[in-house]
Amino acid sequence: MVPAELKYSESHEWVKQEGNTVIIGITDYAQEELGDIVFVEVPKPGRELKQKESFGVAESVKAVSDLFSPVSGKVVAVNEELSKTPELVNKEPYTGGWIIKVELSQAGELSGLMSAEQYEKLIKEGH
Repeated sequence: MVPAELKYSESHEWVKQEGNTVIIGITDYAQEELGDIVFVEVPKPGRELKQKESFGVAESVKAVSDLFSPVSGKVVAVNEELSKTPELVNKEPYTGGWIIKVELSQAGELSGLMSAEQYEKLIKEGH
């Protein structure tokens, strides 16, 4: 299931806008592809990110995958729970398994992200 209220990147991150801040995580599809996540590396708050820049990694029992920022901005929070419970990304990819919060520097970038419908089409095509 792909939540309709979120925006999506081609690299399988989701974005939830809350004013000038966004919450970023990986999609249910991405966590299924990775398998059981055992470690999530996140940036420190204050780091400036550029759109499509790698900001960390998700490590599973079968792969290590870079995480890419769908937007540009400053990291204002990280999900501290993931250091103790990385499997939250598997169990609750759209809620408790969020990864970072970013204060937008280029709000216009949001319009370039995919809708839920567009993202569903992407994953059906096997990307």
